[in-house]
Amino acid sequence: MATRTRPGSAKRGAASAGGGSGSDRRSQLLSIAATLFATRGYAETTVRDIADEAGILSGSLYHHFSSKEAMLDEILRDFLSALRERFRKIEEDSDDPRAALDELIVASFEAISATPHAVALYQTQVVALARQPGFEYVGEYSREIEKIWLRLLVAGQKAGIFRADVDMNITYRFIRDTVWSSVRWYRPRGKYKPEAIAKQYLHVLYGGLLSS
Repeated sequence: MATRTRPGSAKRGAASAGGGSGSDRRSQLLSIAATLFATRGYAETTVRDIADEAGILSGSLYHHFSSKEAMLDEILRDFLSALRERFRKIEEDSDDPRAALDELIVASFEAISATPHAVALYQTQVVALARQPGFEYVGEYSREIEKIWLRLLVAGQKAGIFRADVDMNITYRFIRDTVWSSVRWYRPRGKYKPEAIAKQYLHVLYGGLLSS
C-alpha cells in the first residue's frame, strides 16, 4: 500500500526545484519522484509527471537522470545503504542485545519519519525489483539487514534475555512487518514523534497487552 501525501506537498517541493545548485536540484527532483512513486505508483508515474511537478520540461530532467528507473534506483540505493550502515553501527557499538534491539526499533521508526516515501517504495517494490537486472542489491541489502536483526535476537536468547521458547526467525518477521507497515498510517508531522511511537511499540513487545 502506498503512503498518502498532503495536498500540494509535491508542488511545494517542486517550487524550489527550478533553482539552487545542481546537487540541490537533483535532490529536489529525487524527492518529488519519491513522493509520486509512493503515492501514485511507480508504474503509473511518468517522467513528464515528475517534470510537471518540478515545473520544468521533461527534457530538462534528463540533464540529471538518464531515466525514471535511474531515479528509483538512486532513491532505494541511498535509503537501503544508509539503513544498513546505521543498523551495522548499532550492532557493533552495543554488547547488550536488548539495548541494541531497542535502538534498531527506534532507528526504524526514525527512518519511517524521515523518509516515508522511500520506505513505502521499498515495501511495494522489493519483491519485483529483487529479480530485476540492476536491482539485485535490493535483495542483498534485505538479507544483510535481516542477519543483523537475527544475530541480536539469537544473542539475546542465548544470554537468557529473550525467551527460549520462541522461534526467532518468526519473531523477526513479526517485528519487521509490524514496524515497517506503520508507514501506512504514521504521519511525521502528526502528534507522535518517532521516539514516542518506538517507546509504545517496545512496551507492547516486551510487556504485551495484559495488565498482569
